[in-house]
Amino acid sequence: MIDHKTGTREEWLAARLELLEEEKALTRQSDELARRRQELPWVRIDKDYRFETDDGPASLAELFAGRSQLLVYHFMFGPDYQAGCPSCSAIADGFDGSVAHLTNHDVAFYAVSRAPLEKLTTYKQRMGWSFPWASSFGSDFNYDFHTAHTQEEWESGSIDYNYRSMDVRPPAGGQELPVLTEIASRTGTDWPTYRREGPGVSAFVLEDGVVYHTYSAYGRGLDGLWGMYQWLDRAPLGRNETTPIWFRRHDEYAGQ
Repeated sequence: MIDHKTGTREEWLAARLELLEEEKALTRQSDELARRRQELPWVRIDKDYRFETDDGPASLAELFAGRSQLLVYHFMFGPDYQAGCPSCSAIADGFDGSVAHLTNHDVAFYAVSRAPLEKLTTYKQRMGWSFPWASSFGSDFNYDFHTAHTQEEWESGSIDYNYRSMDVRPPAGGQELPVLTEIASRTGTDWPTYRREGPGVSAFVLEDGVVYHTYSAYGRGLDGLWGMYQWLDRAPLGRNETTPIWFRRHDEYAGQ
């Protein structure tokens, strides 16, 4: 039994043309937002961040690898995780193939996580990814860009994420919500350990030997990077999320 409005081809075309005008308006608005992102003031980076990469130790400037721009995906993989965050993994499935195009357009790319490099490399091999992944273990980088939070911040109930103060602790005085337990368990951790990390994207530019921070986004600001969701938004039933964590790592689906 079809539980949806049906119509003739002529009715569909009329509705589609009406929607097309709204889609075009959204595209123009998106173009304007992109322009305004590029107009944000640049903030000089003076701290000497250090990373471990497949090519050895590196500074933030060295992550540019001869290019003038750098995009960083803050991948949720803390030192105590046993596997990468499933949500970040789904996003990484989408951007893995884009890196070659970015690097040939003067834009370097790195995923950065706090887990030691050996853990990242093992998980990267499991997932079959090729993008460069750096460990910021022992560095303030993730903390300074608000994608990692100290135990003290967590316990205070006030972490700085997505440009506002948030309390991401389970409800006080009760049993931890099953969905929180399930999400954390997929990384081999508990909720407090899991949520001391957060996802994000940051952009940097290198000019005259100086690195500047130009942009960061978090939370729903990453929606456009979820390749699978851009496809689902065009499918007949949309995202169709009857459960909040319906997706799996790509090697965990039945038949894989």
